[in-house]
Amino acid sequence: MSVALVIGKFYPPHNGHLALIHRAARHHRAIVLVMAAREESIALGDRIDWLRASCSALPNVTVVGVVDDAPVDYHSDSAWAAHSAVIAATLRVNHLPNPDVVVSSEGYGPHLAAELRSDCELFDPDRVGVRVSGTAVRADLVGRWELLPVPVRLGLATRVVVVGAESTGTSTLAADLYDHYRAIPGNEAMRRVLEYGREFTYALYDEATDQARRAGQPKPAVEDLTWRPGHFSHIATEQSAREDMAAQAHPLVIADTDAFATTVWERRYLGPGSAAAATAGVPEVSPRRLYLVTDHDGVPFEQDGWRDGESVRTTMHEWFTDELTAGGHPWVLMRGTRDERLAYAIRTVDALWNRTTTFASPEWADRTVLG
Repeated sequence: MSVALVIGKFYPPHNGHLALIHRAARHHRAIVLVMAAREESIALGDRIDWLRASCSALPNVTVVGVVDDAPVDYHSDSAWAAHSAVIAATLRVNHLPNPDVVVSSEGYGPHLAAELRSDCELFDPDRVGVRVSGTAVRADLVGRWELLPVPVRLGLATRVVVVGAESTGTSTLAADLYDHYRAIPGNEAMRRVLEYGREFTYALYDEATDQARRAGQPKPAVEDLTWRPGHFSHIATEQSAREDMAAQAHPLVIADTDAFATTVWERRYLGPGSAAAATAGVPEVSPRRLYLVTDHDGVPFEQDGWRDGESVRTTMHEWFTDELTAGGHPWVLMRGTRDERLAYAIRTVDALWNRTTTFASPEWADRTVLG
């Protein structure tokens, strides 16, 4: 009936951490303690959530966390006392038992176990099983992306979503932006996220045309299509799934629309009282998510046979900007020629990418170097 303890920064959690946790889970119970410094760039709550999702198949694993700003110094009794006190207090306030064994891949494992009056079980200290460390991931997020658990990739990906009213250059900008970043060496794994709503419209029109033919009625126009709430919940769900598939493949996602935008289109066709797309899961506000809103000003409406919203472009543009603002979502207006928009979008995304892939650490933080 032994209790195992695993501690670490999990900055970010990677597959080496999962291997360590799986080893600890061979005991009757395993406690995973995330110890994060406030200076670090990934929130403690995110790390806890990602680990819980990654360990969902291990019912005997409990993940908790604590902010620990005590400087690390393996040669200082004061430092050991400070960290041990934080660990002990975290176990108490979470009503967790003291560990019988500390399971660790780090050189400090035996000393920590002694401080906690526990045994020590070293697991793969040379990282032979999984060649990865948090230090290595932070230094090369793109190159080591596949060594992160899926929940971590979904949460850590930088997502740029291009939205806008009809015929405002939304799909053009999304494609140009994707092509720009996909051409950068190392980004070959990027996946294009196309607008599923357009594909669904084609299918809905084909269905309506077939029904009209069988009934001996004239071929319907696009504006004659009957839209239902279930259509929009389906579109939102599929659009989010495509976005998440791209996030699993690469840490930078360029998406032509998303589930949030689907709620605006639902309002356009069914009125403000319909919220099926929203119930399907609108993305939460995230520091790694940015919206680029294509402006209608100065952009002629191009009728491609599928559009019917020229008269409501201004209104829909305001819906997008107002709903994004009310929801606390960061957004940037895209105005100008095609080249001007792309250049400004690249400046915007470069700044976001630099921020989301730069991981701050306290000056005393230790770093694991793979041999």
